[in-house]
Amino acid sequence: MNRRRVIAVLASLVVAGVLAGCTGGGGGTSTDGANANTSNCTNKIVKKDAPVVTLWAWYPNTQKVVDNFNNAHDDVQVCWTNAGAGGAEYDKFQTAVSAGKGAPDVVMLEADRIPTFQVQDALVDLKGLGYNDVKDNFSDGAWKDVSVGGGVYGAPIDGGPMGMIYRTDVFQKYGITPPKTWDEYAAAAQKVKDAGGPLFGDFPANQPAYVTALLYNNGATPFTYNTSNKGTIGIKLNDEKSKQVLDYWAGLVSKGLVGKQDQFTPEYISGVIGGKYATYLSAAWAPGYLQGAGVGKGADAGVWATAPLPQWDPSNPISVNWGGSAFSVTKQAKDPKLAAKVAFGVYADDASLKDGWENQIIFPLNLKVLKDPAFVNAEVKFFNGQQANKEVYVPAANAYKGMVYTPIGQYYYSAFTKQIAAINDGSKSGSQAADALQADVVKYAKEQGFTVK
Repeated sequence: MNRRRVIAVLASLVVAGVLAGCTGGGGGTSTDGANANTSNCTNKIVKKDAPVVTLWAWYPNTQKVVDNFNNAHDDVQVCWTNAGAGGAEYDKFQTAVSAGKGAPDVVMLEADRIPTFQVQDALVDLKGLGYNDVKDNFSDGAWKDVSVGGGVYGAPIDGGPMGMIYRTDVFQKYGITPPKTWDEYAAAAQKVKDAGGPLFGDFPANQPAYVTALLYNNGATPFTYNTSNKGTIGIKLNDEKSKQVLDYWAGLVSKGLVGKQDQFTPEYISGVIGGKYATYLSAAWAPGYLQGAGVGKGADAGVWATAPLPQWDPSNPISVNWGGSAFSVTKQAKDPKLAAKVAFGVYADDASLKDGWENQIIFPLNLKVLKDPAFVNAEVKFFNGQQANKEVYVPAANAYKGMVYTPIGQYYYSAFTKQIAAINDGSKSGSQAADALQADVVKYAKEQGFTVK
């Protein structure tokens, strides 16, 4: 998924200023010999006699978050380095894992990347390192996303509960109310097209994680994986529920009801601003991305609203998530207990969490925030004052049950991208794409030595 591109765009602007304006702090003894020189820290070390835990993270307000932590702790300090956002950081971390040196004590990872590094024995199970002290701060779904089997390999930071962003001007013009089911979504799309209106949405080939969330929305379970049997992966990508979703979107595409433009591109954003799309199915972090890209600042200002994601069975709604990150403790940390204290403590204080959501950087999963009236009742400027958290995103986050990610997730995303593209160019039906995806991913898993069930 390319939610990290969203954060990368925001982070690059902030971090550039941070690196230009800060010098490293002084003393302290790093828990990671490879990063013992704290003069390389982006931030300042406040308590110079305290042990130092090294951290790689890329969020735009990491500087403030780390400063908040360091100012509040005499027993440990954080030395933060921005090693790049998403893929850039992962490449560096993979190099360090392969070399057996050079990794930080704590690393930011998106939830879907955790199994990839866990299977390489690169991450520490946090179950015995303070997890019990903080487990009630997050929902079961949030913990499931950072777990592999019975182990917990990340401290949750944020997530992406999904909803349906839409243009109120388009809905009003064509007499559309927010669809509650996917049948209603298709009917509304047809009504708008028949009246000469815009595309109702988009089915992007370059966002396989987003489409995976849509599979979960129909009750599909693409993967099962448990560390108790590391050699076995369950793969179910062409079951009836998955085919139903892909055939549905293939039908919308073939009828010209939705577009097939890659997202997070200038072309897509231009279309959003220009009124090419009536809806944007996305996550709670989307308003920050859209505003940063120029949406809602011109002729389209004040026309945006959000509603719950449509459901296949409204009597049995399924909330889904797109995106989310965590802090993981690496096996190269020389003091895992101290590193875990940082992983659980950074981005957990009230000031940092408030700064995150108020500036539309993240959607925190900490229940202190999700139950905070200031957050729940916040009137979101992008949505013209709508209480989006209360109406859409907090209920979705509370109802979310979690996903199961696997060590072959990156290959799966690449393979899925090809099949979505085949749907979009008309060379395959949704069912045919699902069958091809199943065969491709199963073949790859077996080549990697996994037993597939």
